[in-house]
Amino acid sequence: MSTATAIEHELRIPCFGGTVGVRATGAGEQEADAAVALERARALLLEIHDRLTRFEDDSELSHLNADPRERVPASPLLRRFAAAVREAGERSDGLVDATCLPAVEAAGYREHLDPTAAHDPRAATAPTWTADGAWRRVGVDGEHVVRPVGVRLDSGGIGKGLAADLAGELLAGLPAWAVDCGGDLRIGGSARVPRSIAISDPFHPGETVHELQVARGAVATSGTTRRAWTTTGTRADAHHLVDPRTGRPADTGVVQVTALAPTALEAEVRAKTALLLGPARARRALPHGGVVVTSGGDVQVVPRPVRVRLPRPH
Repeated sequence: MSTATAIEHELRIPCFGGTVGVRATGAGEQEADAAVALERARALLLEIHDRLTRFEDDSELSHLNADPRERVPASPLLRRFAAAVREAGERSDGLVDATCLPAVEAAGYREHLDPTAAHDPRAATAPTWTADGAWRRVGVDGEHVVRPVGVRLDSGGIGKGLAADLAGELLAGLPAWAVDCGGDLRIGGSARVPRSIAISDPFHPGETVHELQVARGAVATSGTTRRAWTTTGTRADAHHLVDPRTGRPADTGVVQVTALAPTALEAEVRAKTALLLGPARARRALPHGGVVVTSGGDVQVVPRPVRVRLPRPH
């Protein structure tokens, strides 16, 4: 099907502490399909926000975090998130740990933080966090979420990556579509239309360090410069990306990583893993390609693997 006369519809949805963008293309009969799919995606994304935010006491995630039981009844969405928590820990060997919420809060990230706003003073406290592999005991048992008593989960980047993937499932039959959940992008469509993804320079806002062309798959960027704040009132000295090995905001020599992957959840996990591994080992976490920016301003482009199509046997 040609997309030359197709119309791209777009939604901008305030959620996840920022703005989510959803685009979908349809032509002819599929134009109406695109409009319907966008509205379904809007409803789903708002539901994900309402259920998985930790900043509202009445969210399902907050109820889970406050529940004294080890095994808690949960909606299909919360169960899928719990499974994603376990997957993230396994894929990153514990570097992406959604159970280290106490350390995130100790750094000062206790409420919504607008990444576009000026740095604001936030009180930090000594972290009481000790990595103990609690993510290994997070999972799903039937219609219940299981996690150690007292362990609280942080939806964070895992939630955004999962949201991009779930919204993408609703758009999958359209010629072209894209979901951008605050830096976690899922892209697809039957027409395989490539989209240009500009990777921002973390040191010079408005400038670009690299550009990717993606027709299908996912892109996620994790960094230490956007959701940052000051605990001293003078300069930014803290950020949201906590290293579970130390319980403190990460300081590894890498300030930003963009990862490519088949799904947004995997891309999110790989980007954060690469950042926490540091400059010498970051490439190991990017098997599908990506871009690493070090604290010294060096830009390392990890190429995507070349896929060779072998001829079918006669």
